[in-house]
This record gives sequence, structure tokens and C-alpha cells, in this order.
Amino acid sequence: MHLFPKSPASIGVGPLIKEMHITPIAITDPPLLNAAGLHAPFALRTVVELVTDDGITGISEIPGNIQTDEALEAARHLIIGKDPFQLGQLQYALEAHFGKESAQDRGDTPWDQRKVVHVFSALEVACLDIIGKICNRPVVDLLGGKMRDAVPFAAYLFFKYEGAGGILGRKKEPALKGWAAARQEEAVDPKGIVAQARAMCNAYGFKSIKLKGGAFEPRVETDAMLALHGEFGKEYPLRFDPNAIWKPETAYIYGKEMEGILEYLEDPVRGQENMGKLRKKLKTPLATNMCTTSFEDIPKSIRLGAEDIILSDHHFWGGLRASMQLSKLCRTFGRDLSMHSNSHLGISLAAMVHLGAALPEMPYALDTHYPWQSEEIIVGGSLEFQEGAVPVPTGPGLGVVLDKEALQRLHEAYKACGLTKRDDEVEMQKIHPEWKFQKVRW
Repeated sequence: MHLFPKSPASIGVGPLIKEMHITPIAITDPPLLNAAGLHAPFALRTVVELVTDDGITGISEIPGNIQTDEALEAARHLIIGKDPFQLGQLQYALEAHFGKESAQDRGDTPWDQRKVVHVFSALEVACLDIIGKICNRPVVDLLGGKMRDAVPFAAYLFFKYEGAGGILGRKKEPALKGWAAARQEEAVDPKGIVAQARAMCNAYGFKSIKLKGGAFEPRVETDAMLALHGEFGKEYPLRFDPNAIWKPETAYIYGKEMEGILEYLEDPVRGQENMGKLRKKLKTPLATNMCTTSFEDIPKSIRLGAEDIILSDHHFWGGLRASMQLSKLCRTFGRDLSMHSNSHLGISLAAMVHLGAALPEMPYALDTHYPWQSEEIIVGGSLEFQEGAVPVPTGPGLGVVLDKEALQRLHEAYKACGLTKRDDEVEMQKIHPEWKFQKVRW
């Protein structure tokens, strides 16, 4: 007598995936600066819709890139006709079709350039949205249950040029107030960064602050952090991210100067070896979303002591369930876990909130670019922040509904903008023709 079915084929099958819709979109993005250059006037995202044969739709959102979109299209035959519950089979099928990616495939830029992790995360989140609707439970319950009712986020500051992005480019739109007006202002020095922080925190109620660095000389950026400490430091934790562009000796000099004012220093140097050496010299915890970015990186990370905090991103780590697995490894090996962000809309934010709510421990507020975006593709408009936190959506699945009219409008923007991938170096060269991206600059 067999207590269990002999094969997956003998297990009862529910609704099957009948349709997959892949829609690239372009959203307005301000001229934000980072180590790789300058944000384009538009950031690209891709929205995936999976529809079952009984009419249930699951949605997801990932960073936009024509190669990822083509890979999603190439994976169509792997998902159509499949049971959305069978995510393990889907992951193995994707790896067999595309081949396994290595950590080297991530690339040298601050953003991750792997394809398969993006494809699987898109399909997994959409399937979990479907599963939640079938079970009438939110995604957080599919990840182990809710550990908190709302998920806190940090104010994410950038050095930036004047302007709001989009069709306005570097022109300012008049007659705006509050954060909508502040989002357009230039911030290229400590005074501008402090003003940006005050406006963002007033608008969203954030209780911690992060500055993206790597754009200017270390002296300028360190002075900006000192100015933030003078304005906020006694009440708000501060974090700083030079995007791995500093030499080890530079990171030590300025890292020592900022000891005592930072809750963590993110990717001050490039590579696990350099991070491990610096970590032994500084009292400030080190965080990363650049040197430890996949499960295969973790053994070396533990051996070298490369970081104290891993900044996960479900788009880059292979989905929400993989991020929950990562949280267990972090607890096992004495790491904390928080969350990285990219220029995203409400579908990605909802997924981040469900994940953040399910994590057993969350000692640091999560990153989000959300205040920098001015459009939305979910019914009802932007998700609401309450005292810097987003309440966990209560509906089944992700708890958000795709606004089809907004999706089509932003798809038309994608077709009109002419962009097919992110390239901050090209955008910077439109202003500074001789500028070149360097992995290590100072």
C-alpha cells in the first residue's frame, strides 16, 4: 500500500495557466545620480499577467529590459498549460531551458543583469497571486504568515539634477507643492540633500534615511551624511551606499569618519574580499546588494566575513520564497536581512510588503524608490504610507488590482521613449560627453 502518490502526474490538478501577457512599460524617472551615471527620463518595467482556464489572473512586475522580455516570451511554452502550484517544476524547467546563471552574470553595474532570476521571479509572483486568489488568502500567508501588520521603509535620497524626468526631462513643472515640487529640485550638495530628506520624510513619515552615493567625490558625500546627522541623526538612523566605487583605503578613511553616525554602510568597496577586510577594521556594520547576490555566493561570504547585512531583492534572488529561504540562512550564519529596491510601481511594492511582513525578523527598514515615481498601474492609485510604513494588503493574493487603462498608457510611453534597457552611462554622457563608468573611481 502506497501512502503517497507515485508521481506528480497522479496528484489532483487545479486550474491551469491558459494565457500569459507580457507588457513592457516606461515610467517617469527623475535625473537621479549614482556610480553608474544618471537615470534616464524614463525607467523601464515589465508587467506579467498569467490567466488560468477558469479566469483567475495573477500579476507581477519586474525591472524592464528587452532581453528579459524576450526570455519571458521564450519561456511561454514552459508556463502555458501548467498548474500554478507547481513552482518547483517550473523553476527546474526554466533552468533546463536557459541554463543556470552564475554570480558573474550579475554584471558590474549597481543593478542586476541576470535573466533567469528575473523571469522566474515574475512568474512566481504571478503564480502566488493566483494561488492566493484560489485559496482566498494573502500572499503573506503563503510565505508562512504575517509577523507584522505594516512594513517600515526608509527615505531613499539621491544626489540629482534639476527636473522630474519623463517628457519634461530636466525642466521643472511649475505650480506643484509639497514632495511633488521637492522631487524636481536639484540636490548636488549637502544642503540640497538635507532639504530633500526633510521634504520626503514630511510627506511619507519615514523614520530612517538612506543616501545613494557614488556620484561625487567622497568628501562631498561624507559631508552630506554629516549634514544629515546634524539635522536628523539623533532621531533617525542613517545609512549610506557608495555603490562599491571606493578604493579600500578611501573606504577606510571615510568609513572611520562616519563611525558612530551610521546604522550601516552599504557596499563601500567592490568584492567579498575587500568587504571582508574592511569589515574587520570598522565598527560600522557593512551591508551589501552587490557582493553577495546569490546562494552560491554565501559560502565564500561566510568564510571571508564579507558583510553583516544582506539586502535581498526578490526580483534578483529568484522570487519571494527564495528570499524566505535566504532569511533562514541569514539567521543560521549570523547575518541580518533587509531589502534592496529599484525604480518600481505598486505591484512590486505590494510583493515587497508581503515578503517584509512574513520575514521572521526585520531589524532594518526596507529600501524603496516609490516616492520618486509619479505614475501607478494599480486600481486606486499609489499604495499609502502610514508613518513611513505600508500596511499589508488584506485582499487575496497580492491584494492589488491591475489598472488596464494605466497599463496601456504606460505601454504607449514605452513605445514612444525609444529605450529598451537601462544605461546610466549613456544618459550621463548626454550632459558630460567624456564621462565613463568606472567600477572603482575614488
